[in-house]
Amino acid sequence: MKATSTIYQRRRSFEPAELDGVPWLPCLSVDERERVVAELRIGDALPGDMICRIGRPATYWFGVVDGLLKMTTDTAQGQTITYSGLTPGGWFGEGTALKREAYRYNVQALRNSLVAGLPVDTFHWLLDHSIGFNRFVMNQFNERLAQFITTIEADRTPSPEQRVARNLAALANPVLFPGVGQQLRITQQELAYLVGLSRQRVNEALQTLAAQELIQIEYGGLRIIDLAALRGRFF
Repeated sequence: MKATSTIYQRRRSFEPAELDGVPWLPCLSVDERERVVAELRIGDALPGDMICRIGRPATYWFGVVDGLLKMTTDTAQGQTITYSGLTPGGWFGEGTALKREAYRYNVQALRNSLVAGLPVDTFHWLLDHSIGFNRFVMNQFNERLAQFITTIEADRTPSPEQRVARNLAALANPVLFPGVGQQLRITQQELAYLVGLSRQRVNEALQTLAAQELIQIEYGGLRIIDLAALRGRFF
């Protein structure tokens, strides 16, 4: 693999075992699945690779099979605002794909990741033909709206513990990121990038959450002990 190649150039067809990382495939009929699997592509994203870039037209609907991405935008003053981390099982950009418009955000890999893509034309074909797929997309919109409302509420009282707790709850959301489960593979530095705090301050916040038995800090990540309590305590 050449380091100078792009993720687009590194795309390939799915291996059979990798299809288990696509949560909406079970929603499809046999015929729908057969067509979609033939058109799905997957690529190795290296740290720093841009999956989506502001101003570029949407050509794929993307999903994270493995790894960690971040969704950001830049202000007129040159500051970077992080909207969300994107963890395994998560598919994103359905609104942009639906409207066939240019991206209003950047999505970048924070570590080596496997990123899936469904061509936008196939995405629209599924919307026209599959009830199961429409239900999945509707659930995505509903859950994402609730997440954004929660984010706005939490930002009004932005203590470091609240910001870390909000991001952990979002990264482990079982609807948007079904591939995560209770074990969240993320380093404190990666979490610091997403939250916008120093690694030291993130560590202090994690220790507070662990002392309250909401999480358990482990090697290479952490374990969500009680997601409902984590959300309820701070939101």
